[in-house]
Formats: sequence, structure tokens, C-alpha cells
Amino acid sequence: MNSLQARKVARGHGFIAALDQSGGSAPKTLRDYGVTDSSYDSETEMFDLMHAMRSRIIKSHRFDGDRIFGTILFEQTMSRSIDGIGSAEYLWEKKKIVPFLKVDRGLSSPFNGVQLMKPIDGLDELLDRAKAYPIFGTKMRSVIHRADALGIEASLDQQFEYAKRILSAGFMPIIEPEIDVNSPEKAAAEMLLKEGVEQRLRGLGQGQQVMLKLSIPSVDGFFSDLIENPRVLRVVALSGGYDRDQASQLLSKNFGLVASFSRALTQGLSVDQSAEAFDEALDRAIETIYHASTVKIA
Repeated sequence: MNSLQARKVARGHGFIAALDQSGGSAPKTLRDYGVTDSSYDSETEMFDLMHAMRSRIIKSHRFDGDRIFGTILFEQTMSRSIDGIGSAEYLWEKKKIVPFLKVDRGLSSPFNGVQLMKPIDGLDELLDRAKAYPIFGTKMRSVIHRADALGIEASLDQQFEYAKRILSAGFMPIIEPEIDVNSPEKAAAEMLLKEGVEQRLRGLGQGQQVMLKLSIPSVDGFFSDLIENPRVLRVVALSGGYDRDQASQLLSKNFGLVASFSRALTQGLSVDQSAEAFDEALDRAIETIYHASTVKIA
């Protein structure tokens, strides 16, 4: 792992921008951006439009390494370029923002109150390709809908098994066992989740660390033990369907927890905005999320 990147991720002020929308989430992201489904006829054209949107965000002078310490990329984004420079290289060399790579292949059908990840076929080959770029770490997501002990155990077993392979390949894994924020069993699921994560952290090898990406907890400060755990490099939070203001308000009540927002970051951006209007809207979003990640409510 790059030691400069590791220090920035461990100690950097700000948050992680999640720009890793895949085939399942891209159509809605584009619609929210003002690009209708009729604007493209194929998946290739859809991803071209997504890359144009991501490139516009990344190239903005408001998207900077002073407020954003990391960005999660979709696999295709890693292989594409921005102004003739590889996307990951552009982020690290021009912005001093640490690139991460989404590696999961989507979710399986619900079972025992969770949605496990689909098997990550070709993971080793993908990690080998990622070594050609300044990729620091990876991200993979599963979803917990209920406080089902067996389901949560299965989700964490799967996440940590892949995490060990990712660590062996020289990358920092972000483990994301998202809890559905609308679940009536959210608080109970968080109890099971934290206990299960702490147990599996003890099983990591000497000197090994992971990152965690979690839903903002129901009880303020609930994940403080994980944030302080020496086997956790950083704990970040997803917006989980909350709008930006609500997600930021909830986040600001949790010391040490910083954002890794996607929808909340791109909210209010439009393909039809002028360059000035786009930059201003992006700046407002970044500043709101940055403030929530760095200035906490006692």
C-alpha cells in the first residue's frame, strides 16, 4: 500500500466521495441528473453518460483534496481516462484524492433478513489489474434488512473472507454491511452487527487493518468502539437514502464518523447547469458534507 495514501486516509480531514454507481443504480442517478432513459439506447451509452457526469464532478475545481480525502470508483471508471489521464491517476496526481475501487458484483436475493453479495467472480484478476493504477483500496456492499442473527453472521463471514483476500493482494478493503435505515429492526441489527464485527476484527492477522462503511447509527456515538479499534483504519458512513441535509445532520452527532456519500453528494446537480451553477451546487454539497464530517455536535 502507498504510505502517503495510507496517512491521508487515516488522518485526512473531510470525507470519501462515492462515485461508484453501477448498472443497477446508474439509470436513477442519470435521471436525477436530468438525463432521461430515452437519452441512451444501450448499456455502453449509459456508462458513457455516467462517465461524463463523474468526469465533470472530478474536474471541478470545487472537488478538491482539502475537503475530500478519497473517492470510490466503478470498475469501468478505473479503466477510463479524464482529459487523457487515467481516472485514478487524475484523482491522485492532480487532486491528491485517494482512489478506491468498487469490487462487488451486486446483491443476491434476500435470505434470512439480509442480501449477501453475489460471488465476486474474477476478483483476483480485477485486483491484478488494479495494481497498474494508484488504487489504494476496495469497497464491497451487502445489505441487512432485519435483526436476524444467522443472516448477519453470514453477511459478515462473507465480507471478511473477501477482505482477507483483498488484504493479501495488497489493498485496503472497505467492508460495507449496510443496514436498511427504514428497517423497524435497525437498532437491534446494529447491536448484532457491532458484536459480529468486533469478533471478526480479532481474527485479522498481525498488523492488518480494514475500513468499515456503515449506516449512520440509531444511537449517537454507537460505533465509537469500532472507530477507536486499532484494527480499523477508518469508519465512514453511507447516506442510506436520507437526503443530504438529514444525512449530514445525523452524521454530525457522531464523533469520528465521516461521510462516504453518493446520492447525497450528487443531489442538486444537473446536466443542464452552466459551469458556474454546477460548480456552485457541487461546492454547497461538498461543504455541507465536509462540515458534518469534521464539525461535530456535542
